[in-house]
Amino acid sequence: MALCCLLIHVVLLACCSAHNEFFTSIGHMTDLLFTERDLVASLKDYIRAEESKLEQIKKWADKLDVLSAAATQDPEGFLGHPVNAFKLMKRLNTEWGELESLVLTDTSNLFISNLTIKRQYFPNDDDQTGAAKALTRLLDTYKLDTNIISTGQLPGSSSNALHRSTLTVEDCYDLGKVAYSEVDYYHTELWMAQALKQLEEGEASRTVDAVTILDYLSYSVYQQGELKRALDFTRRLLKLDPTHQRANGNLKYFEYQLAKQKKMEGSDEDSEMRQRRETRGRPADYLPERKTYEQLCRGEGVGMTPRRQSRLFCRYYDNNRHPKYVIGPVKQEDEWDRPRIVRYHDIVSDMEIEKVKELAKPRLRRATVHDPQTGTLTTAHYRVSKSAWLGAFEHPVVDRINRRIEDLTGLDVTTAEELQVANYGVGGQYEPHYDFGRKDEVDAFEELGTGNRIATWLLYMSDVQAGGATVFTEVGATIWPKKGTAVFWYNLHPSGDGDYGTRHAACPVLVGNKWVSNKWIHERGQEFRRRCSLQETD
Repeated sequence: MALCCLLIHVVLLACCSAHNEFFTSIGHMTDLLFTERDLVASLKDYIRAEESKLEQIKKWADKLDVLSAAATQDPEGFLGHPVNAFKLMKRLNTEWGELESLVLTDTSNLFISNLTIKRQYFPNDDDQTGAAKALTRLLDTYKLDTNIISTGQLPGSSSNALHRSTLTVEDCYDLGKVAYSEVDYYHTELWMAQALKQLEEGEASRTVDAVTILDYLSYSVYQQGELKRALDFTRRLLKLDPTHQRANGNLKYFEYQLAKQKKMEGSDEDSEMRQRRETRGRPADYLPERKTYEQLCRGEGVGMTPRRQSRLFCRYYDNNRHPKYVIGPVKQEDEWDRPRIVRYHDIVSDMEIEKVKELAKPRLRRATVHDPQTGTLTTAHYRVSKSAWLGAFEHPVVDRINRRIEDLTGLDVTTAEELQVANYGVGGQYEPHYDFGRKDEVDAFEELGTGNRIATWLLYMSDVQAGGATVFTEVGATIWPKKGTAVFWYNLHPSGDGDYGTRHAACPVLVGNKWVSNKWIHERGQEFRRRCSLQETD
């Protein structure tokens, strides 16, 4: 029965997941916890069976130990008793054979079988690497120290010991190796230094030693142009292992380069070393607004002037006396003025949220982005989440949410895209992007035949303990997630041109589980609902 339940669980796991990229969705990672729980139960069954077997063997050994000790003191006298002679024959002919069978009994078969089946659906190397990069991303975005992450003392994290995990020396070393494989020597140094610190503070490690860590440290700081520090790390390494071949070679090279550098001080310095020192720090990347993006994620945005702030209001909203909301208007709050971003409070119930998550979870797949070069959808490292699409016909709750969006925005949702539900993974994020298609993009949304994305409705379906804000990098707005609320903005000006002030991003989730759903509303059907302005510049 237990095996049957186990196999059913495995089949369900296979059906609800596309095997890898577990790190891109906390929702799918929860399945792994139950998988691991089942494996632990199976492992304990195996341990109990082994302990029972060893207990039988121990009793047999103890009995024979006493018997043989007495018998060998006077072998002939002992065997002179016919019963003893018979029992010796019996033991050697029969009972030792039975003991051999007991010893050779493989109680691990069921456990190994379970493990083999489940391993087909385990995270792979890409998952582990993705999760490692996520920790480093959180380190940078929220200006954390490696020790804070290693000790599990993250801002917003629970004080419950069960929810606080720490990194071992091996963990920090592995994180450093991932950075090293990406030719990211800055983060290699940070994580290797943390591993060395924990090792020197007395933490034991079975697989990593100080020599190996110092080897990585010396090379990573050298690659960043820090010759003196590279030399210091190399000397520390050689004190521990004077015969280290590579370190001995590096020692001579670093001493030579350092002497050469000192001679060139005040003259033409070695260009390669100078360039490395000038570029020391986080490696440059593809995102020009990285600094602004991360500041906003930390809540360090410029914000708006007090005068602009005074023009933002909260109100009860009935959308021009809409029949559904005249008696029970909704709470609407101005979040930003240009572009205008409004938040609707208590817009969905917990029951509706749970139903949407229930419908979406089995279909969650790695979220894709629109490739402007090819016009196709593809996965991208800057969007770490999983998503699913829900049609209004699938459940009354989805239909009800769609009608609510139409009633409150006044826009026709029959030409809108289906409700997209997204769940963010470890350090889950979506870097700055536009929801609308730009003029230079290849056939953006042409296949839909409904025009460009005129507006976005973003529904928060969970609170997030830390991180996970929605930020608008062009204007400096930061919108924090709040369960049961939705934010709404127009992506296009009344003229139909894109509003470049709506460039936005989903910040990495530092602590918590972020669920959102969004509705992208298109131009077609809005001709008489949001009329074009007579002025092209409006």
